[in-house]
Amino acid sequence: MKDKINHLKTIFNSYSEILFLENYIAGAVLFLATFINPNIGVAGIVALLSAYMFARFINMEKTFLSTGFYTYNPLLVGMSIGYLFKITPLTIFFTITAGIITLVFSIMLYSIFSYYLRLPILSLPFVVISSTIYLAVSNYSNLFVDSLYPHMNFSFLENYLPVWVSGYFKSLGTILFLPDVLIGAVFSAVIFAVSRILFMLSLLGYYAGTISAGFLTGSFYQAFLDISHFNFILIAMVLGGIFLIPSIRSYIIAVIAVISSTIVLSAVKTFWAFYGIPAFTLPFNFISLTFLYVLGLVGFPLIAKVIRKTPEETLDYYITSINRFKGYSISIHLPFSGKWTVWQGFDGKWTHKGSWRYAYDFVITDENGKTYRNDGLQLTDYYAYRKPVLSPVRGRVVKVVSDLPDNPIGQVDRENNWGNLVIIYDIRGFYVEISHLAHKSISVKEGDWVEVGSFIGLCGNSGYSPQPHIHIQVQPSPEIGSYTLPFSFVSYTSGNRFFSNNLPSEGEVVEPVFPDKSLELKMTFILDYQFVYDVKIGGKQIDQLKLVVKMAPDGTFYFDSGRGQLYFGKHEGTFYFYRIDGNDPYLKLFFMALPRMPLFYRKGMYWEDHIPIKIVSEGLTRAGILFLSSFNHNLASVKYTGIWAEEGVIEGKILSTLPKLESTTYVQLDETVGIKKVQVDDIMIELNRFIHTKEG
Repeated sequence: MKDKINHLKTIFNSYSEILFLENYIAGAVLFLATFINPNIGVAGIVALLSAYMFARFINMEKTFLSTGFYTYNPLLVGMSIGYLFKITPLTIFFTITAGIITLVFSIMLYSIFSYYLRLPILSLPFVVISSTIYLAVSNYSNLFVDSLYPHMNFSFLENYLPVWVSGYFKSLGTILFLPDVLIGAVFSAVIFAVSRILFMLSLLGYYAGTISAGFLTGSFYQAFLDISHFNFILIAMVLGGIFLIPSIRSYIIAVIAVISSTIVLSAVKTFWAFYGIPAFTLPFNFISLTFLYVLGLVGFPLIAKVIRKTPEETLDYYITSINRFKGYSISIHLPFSGKWTVWQGFDGKWTHKGSWRYAYDFVITDENGKTYRNDGLQLTDYYAYRKPVLSPVRGRVVKVVSDLPDNPIGQVDRENNWGNLVIIYDIRGFYVEISHLAHKSISVKEGDWVEVGSFIGLCGNSGYSPQPHIHIQVQPSPEIGSYTLPFSFVSYTSGNRFFSNNLPSEGEVVEPVFPDKSLELKMTFILDYQFVYDVKIGGKQIDQLKLVVKMAPDGTFYFDSGRGQLYFGKHEGTFYFYRIDGNDPYLKLFFMALPRMPLFYRKGMYWEDHIPIKIVSEGLTRAGILFLSSFNHNLASVKYTGIWAEEGVIEGKILSTLPKLESTTYVQLDETVGIKKVQVDDIMIELNRFIHTKEG
């Protein structure tokens, strides 16, 4: 029974993917709507099922098929055949063949586009295969004799609406080969129900493009009658809210792209008409892919790296991520132990400029902020001089310079700027240079393997260095003084605050911390571990929650409750809850109470985090907040502060002005593994039993 339901969801998801939605309920509505013209409905489902069954036959993973991503292009091809021919045994055979060809072409094109161009395939397979089919059928006389049919006109509402309204609905319906006002109205209602951002973009795209076409042709009436303007709707939706983070900038880009596409659409229609082929979605694909490629090439910051089921969810994920993970993807540890002070950071006021802007300098200061004792005239007066320098990464030593003298105070070596140094190749694909080490103090040699925290030498004053300090930078090559890359530091404290991944400010005193092995073991969850919790309010049990540890295809672990999935992981000394799929309210409480936890205990140490809007709000409230947040990403923020109250106990607070929220949280870790107790306000989730194996 469960497999049958999953198959149905896959089929319906293929329909919803046409409108860039991953929502099987919306897909079910679209599926039923296509049967207003039975030829289109039947041909579409035949092509989809033939593609799906062939994919299963060649052992394609169920997980990759479940979203409908690979099968919506065969669906479109099937509907394009149903739009041209009525259902007969001959057209069924033709449709099955076309569905399989489209699937194979989609898989091939996706592999090429994703690897070489880093672009989506959109509906390009549909355009290529449908155009090929329309050209080929001119040779199939049996199809023309037996299968052509007149199209019925369902647009009885068209006479009751102004052309600028009916034109929008008909264009929207044309996306599924149903240029009908009523069908378009249904589709717009589906879009609005799932995503207000996409609904707004559909209006914005249609009217920006159609009005532009009206200006160019001189007839607004004729422009609103042109059903091929559905291309404008698709362009606006893709660029405004799917592959770009919804924002004012993405909306402007969408409008510019739509206006540009009016010329492309006119040219395609003129050229394709010579062969008797409709424009299909070629203008949409050409403009969207061109803009996305150029935006990727110039490093446009609002390209969506993670695309969720709706633009609202993508926006929520993006806003939360930039607040939760402030550091860069390249992250390293601090190259010392104990407390050091940031002397110079990125774009520093002295030497961190231009190609060498991404670098950090560290010194040791006393309670008065001075870096030396006495008069500071001797190297030995400086607190940092000859202090241990540790490896900030694990990797292979590729370059060592150790024979340069330490400069006396007041002198610098302008010929050997970097002084004595060690360059380490990190296995993640970059190099780290640590410079200005003391003369003959380096303990590693080229070719040595080092782990995080390995001793590599002593802090010195060699090279262009006015006082003893540690200089560290990340670079793309092993050459000394190569241009630098942005990076950040993981797992450190400043005062009594813990930072998982961040960039300390100049003058800030920082200290690295390292994971506690016992905490790491407690937060290590093995596949098929099961946790059964009692849910209580006011001490009275109201429900029970069972969590099973599972692993996603990408290797991410999650707790599965049956109603939702809570994804988690450990990274560089911190345990995280990453995201929730589904709508389990109890999983949301886990996330609220412990979005992250340092795997290091110090009584009174605190840390901050941010919680997604979807975790703490529902329905129209959440929809309204996220829609407005697309115009101002700083509009809404849910801030979490956690503190180690005592060993194994974390107390927290959640504060937010939009949505308005103030909650207290409590977490108690189990003595052996996992979480024993979670409490958010008056709701408590307490461990009843822990099952080691699947069998129990």
